Amino acid sequence: MAQLFKRWTNKIPIAVVAGVLLLGAGAIGFFAFFGSPRYTDVGYRPMQPLPFSHALHAGDLAMDCRYCHHAIESAAHANLPPTQTCMNCHTLILPQSSRLMPVHESWGTLRPIAWTRVHLLPDYAYFNHSAHLAAGIGCFSCHGNIAGMTVVTQSQPLSMGWCLGCHRHPEPNLRPAAEITSMTWQPDADHARFAAELAGRKKLNPPQDCSGCHR
Repeated sequence: MAQLFKRWTNKIPIAVVAGVLLLGAGAIGFFAFFGSPRYTDVGYRPMQPLPFSHALHAGDLAMDCRYCHHAIESAAHANLPPTQTCMNCHTLILPQSSRLMPVHESWGTLRPIAWTRVHLLPDYAYFNHSAHLAAGIGCFSCHGNIAGMTVVTQSQPLSMGWCLGCHRHPEPNLRPAAEITSMTWQPDADHARFAAELAGRKKLNPPQDCSGCHR
């Protein structure tokens, strides 16, 4: 009696299983990347209520981050600058510029400028800004080269995995206290020894358990 199915049909179940596995792996990889903060959040660049250029102020004019964001070393949350900070300079510098009308309106009405926060962590994640600066983590590590941005853009995913990577191995991101806000500082050949000494002196032990960030 002739066989109903050809011999090659014996390979169909293997091909189906292999196809399902490949399809599943592809779907997981697709959502793992395109659904992750590395794709959804990196590059976020909201328009602000006025065209403030960090490339001009922090870059060309070399203004220190702490002039506008004065609480970053003492507070858990980085402050957005009040209108008074802008007017310290622009009472005399370009006071008639049409681009500064929102600043003058804010100053005259006592209503703060409605800046749009770029780097925003979820409410369920605890983050202390001052603790990271005190540990020796510079602005560049999380925010990128702000001094080169005309419009501030999120350059890092700020995801749990990304944060844990630094908590497990913070040494590459440690820098001298005098270079915390520098956007051009580069580690030298002796950086490993410096980082180990700094971590030991400050007794750095970044939390890696859930309660460290989810309180």
